[in-house]
Amino acid sequence: MRVHFVKTRLVWYIISLLIIVPGLVSLVWQGLNLGIDFTGGTLLELEYKQVPAIEQVRAALKEKGLGNAGIQAAEGNRILIRTVALAEKDRDEVLKAIREKTGDFNLRREDKVGPVIGKELLRNALLALGIAIVLMIIYISWRFEFWSGLSAIAALLHDVLVVIGVFSLLQLEVDSAFVAAILTIIGYSINDTIVIFDRIRENLLKRRKDQEVGDVINSSIYQTFGRTINTVLTVVFVLVAMLIFGGETIYNFVLAMLIGVLSGTYSSICTASPLWFDLRRFAKKA
Repeated sequence: MRVHFVKTRLVWYIISLLIIVPGLVSLVWQGLNLGIDFTGGTLLELEYKQVPAIEQVRAALKEKGLGNAGIQAAEGNRILIRTVALAEKDRDEVLKAIREKTGDFNLRREDKVGPVIGKELLRNALLALGIAIVLMIIYISWRFEFWSGLSAIAALLHDVLVVIGVFSLLQLEVDSAFVAAILTIIGYSINDTIVIFDRIRENLLKRRKDQEVGDVINSSIYQTFGRTINTVLTVVFVLVAMLIFGGETIYNFVLAMLIGVLSGTYSSICTASPLWFDLRRFAKKA
């Protein structure tokens, strides 16, 4: 039995709202769990005679609830550790735990560091994203029509809100890798939507006079359905493997990508095209 995505669009709209609204409520109520990339913290520089494995250092930090700390090998048998701001007592306990796991070292430096992603950088990133969205609307409007551009951007925002909402609800840590995941999701989602819109445009040019626009849209979705599913499955297989075997360092990044890719596929099929149908219909009635 073939689902008519346009005729059942109200169902898809409700499903989207049931996912997005709790996330928005969570954003207002408890916000995001911002990591040290946003908040700043403590920088520790350790010097060893023989550098231990990064996994040993991370295991020690994890015992102290600092599993998401940034760890970087540096020149001269040194390791840089970036954590949340630590009080003197907490710092001593962390250093003791690391020493027990990795052996003796010299504490070369301890600094209080500011956020990697400051307010100005975040403002510039949002400005760049806003400009990109405007340019996408202009291009899609020229390539297809204005309502196509609006519905494509709405589907894009849908995917971003889904990912951010899930991370807010679960209070998963948000860092610079999360920002990279959001930007990647935006690129992936818009690409999938454009493929479907392109097929809709082609089929509308060949439409019979007795054929409803909704039926053309539905046929176009099914004509690109195999490509869409095959593409998303190849990406999902890789992401699931990385989620299982990639380790804690990239876990949140991969999870954000996985949620975004699945949401992007859903929105391209169930949200963008039906929304374009409604916007186009309302515009003609207005």
